Amino acid sequence: MRFEIQFYGHENIRASHQKTIEITKDSHLTPSGDCIIGVNASSGCADLPTMLKEKLKDSNSKVMFSIKVANHEFNVEGKGNENLVLTHVDDIVIRKSEFVCPRTLAVKCNRSSDLIPREMVSLLQNPKTQGTFTIIVD
Repeated sequence: MRFEIQFYGHENIRASHQKTIEITKDSHLTPSGDCIIGVNASSGCADLPTMLKEKLKDSNSKVMFSIKVANHEFNVEGKGNENLVLTHVDDIVIRKSEFVCPRTLAVKCNRSSDLIPREMVSLLQNPKTQGTFTIIVD
C-alpha cells in the first residue's frame, strides 16, 4: 500500500534532529522545531486511510518512506507497531526509537532528519519548495 503527502518548505527548517523526522499541517515553524522537514502538509496521522492505519498497527509491517524534493530523494526504513494510535490531526513523526504517541507513524527507523542531505535542506528552507512524503507498507 502506498500513500503520498505533499508538503512545503519553510525558512526555519533545520533538519538537525538525531532521532526523528516530522512533517506538519501547521504553516508556522520556529527554529526549535529541528526535526521538522516540511509544513502545510496535506495530511496528518488522523487523515491517513483506515487500511493504511491497520497495516501500520502491525508490528510485523515493514514501512518505507521516500522524501522527494526537486531531483533529490531520501529514503527511510521503519517498522509498524501495535501500540500506534495515529490520531494527531496535524503532525506525522517517524522515529528511530520505539516511543509512541498520537503523532507517531513508525518506529525503529534507520535514519533521522540530521542525515538528510544538506542540499535538500537548503531547498526546503524556501517556502515555495514543494516536497512529497511517500509511505509504502508491505
